[in-house]
Amino acid sequence: MARNPNMREAILSAAELLFSTNGYTAVSIRDIAQEAGANPGSVTYHFKSKDGLLLEIYKRHCGPMNQRRIELLVAANQVRDPQNRLEAIVRAYVLPAFSSRSDLAGGGARFTRLRAVMSAEGNEVVGRIIAEIFDDTTQAFIAAVQQSVPHVPRTTIIWRFQFLLGALYYTLITPERVTRLSRGEADGSDVAYAIEQLVASTVASLQADDVDEELKPKLPKSRAMQRAKAE
Repeated sequence: MARNPNMREAILSAAELLFSTNGYTAVSIRDIAQEAGANPGSVTYHFKSKDGLLLEIYKRHCGPMNQRRIELLVAANQVRDPQNRLEAIVRAYVLPAFSSRSDLAGGGARFTRLRAVMSAEGNEVVGRIIAEIFDDTTQAFIAAVQQSVPHVPRTTIIWRFQFLLGALYYTLITPERVTRLSRGEADGSDVAYAIEQLVASTVASLQADDVDEELKPKLPKSRAMQRAKAE
């Protein structure tokens, strides 16, 4: 049974479902095995550990998505006009998240929910996996944006990319909210329109001036106070 490749897929699917619903910490290998109709030994045979299982879930979804992002980014960087180049860079980041609605490549509402839950949980293992899968690609996008908006500090670009990620999660997970709040005048499930709205709002955010300089001296002091309280 443990050597059946279909069982491997069943375990991956079961783990993805449980992680996206209950988070990482609350789900045990036994829970996953029961959901998959397997025995716990099958899980450890295929994935060594729960950490290995989560890493494989991220790899099978995000490998294709990150590869497509980099392909689009290379093309976007060839655009000469700064405004058009920035729009192309943001679209290169956003588009692959919507391009696949399947459970096996790139997008998918269930995996997007899993990513949102994992990010919110703050688990150290999860954080390490997210960093391994996404940091290199994200750094490439931050560098490209920085060349297009040189007047904006890199740290501010990082903040605004963080906001983009939150918007991306929410747009993928709850499209019906747009339809409800607009009383049917907007269709939240219109993927093409959602992409363009997300690109437009992100470009505007990235081009905006940095926060008032008067606020900046307060930030190190605030962090120092937080560290003092923690100690």
